[in-house]
Amino acid sequence: MDLDVEKKQINRLKLLAVLAVCAAPLLASYFTYYVIKPQGGATNSGSLIDPRQHPIPAMASTTLDGQPQTLEQYKGKWIMLKVGPSDCQQACQDQLFAMRQLRTMQGKEMERIERVWLITDQQPLDTMLLRVNDGTRMLRAPADVVARWLPTEAHGDQAADHVYLIDPLGNLMMRFPKGAVSSDIEQVKRVHKDIAKLLKASAIG
Repeated sequence: MDLDVEKKQINRLKLLAVLAVCAAPLLASYFTYYVIKPQGGATNSGSLIDPRQHPIPAMASTTLDGQPQTLEQYKGKWIMLKVGPSDCQQACQDQLFAMRQLRTMQGKEMERIERVWLITDQQPLDTMLLRVNDGTRMLRAPADVVARWLPTEAHGDQAADHVYLIDPLGNLMMRFPKGAVSSDIEQVKRVHKDIAKLLKASAIG
């Protein structure tokens, strides 16, 4: 065999091995989440998303003061993502509050999670809303790009009805149903268990 061809094949195998090692913890977490049955007969709240069909799009997102910033900058962390306009009515406020609670409920694992709100307009935010949700990453993003990217659960739903989960490798991988991340404590407990299982099974992020 030509030495150059053999060398290329060896390098290709090495690359595949590295990719497999990097992906293994994430695949293990998904396997644990969906294949190994949880104790007590509990069911999963979130729905798995095929990230190949919904890659994070290029979009001109910015911080509230207009500085360019993208979701890719939070790679390495699990991202709880909500989207919606700056006019944050009660359901929106409940989502933000529940996201904060869900992160806190993870205890020592909470630092592995970022909360991100993609705001889909350019209107100013209420000052009290900013204070109450200190620690939530708030980015402005084009509404049309966000709407095309995020899959919804049923006809008539909007992306703003859901909270999504992005894994540390930057894959959109889960959608929580409408009303799951809300003021309903029982629903929030189920989402908490989902996230806790993923964090426990995953060695990354």
